[in-house]
Amino acid sequence: MTEIIPVESIKDRIFLLRGEKVMIDRDLAELYGVETKRLNEQVKRNINRFPSDFMFQLNDEERKELVAKCDRLKPLRHSASNPYAFTEHGAIMIATILNTPQADKMSVLVVRAFVKLREFVLPQAEIAKRIDDLEKKAGNHDKAIQQLIHAIRQLMMPEEKSKKKIGF
Repeated sequence: MTEIIPVESIKDRIFLLRGEKVMIDRDLAELYGVETKRLNEQVKRNINRFPSDFMFQLNDEERKELVAKCDRLKPLRHSASNPYAFTEHGAIMIATILNTPQADKMSVLVVRAFVKLREFVLPQAEIAKRIDDLEKKAGNHDKAIQQLIHAIRQLMMPEEKSKKKIGF
């Protein structure tokens, strides 16, 4: 019987590497109920289904950084090979090559987790854009306000009227 895993727990397994949101082969294997070795064997047998935008192998520096950030990945520290990282599309493709009931169920949860992360990121990008727009507008207003203040100061200065002499 497959235990139910909340989407939030899957979101904790998604990392940002090389500008992509990815899941590590070890985490996907655990979610799909197979050994990491078996998952990677299936990927290699079906490598034509995994272009570089679906999957890439971490380099030594990325592996060290990942192990430092995530305690549950400490066993990777002494691994002979670097793990593979799978984008959302790669994680879905794995479910198709594993072809097990658990992989089918988990692929839906994985997709939902990626979608929730995307929903979280899009509003932040929109907020950042609006802040940039406000900064641009404020910059233009600063100049306009300075010109207005200068004009008001000139109006406040009394004009020196030519004094007419009275008499002869």
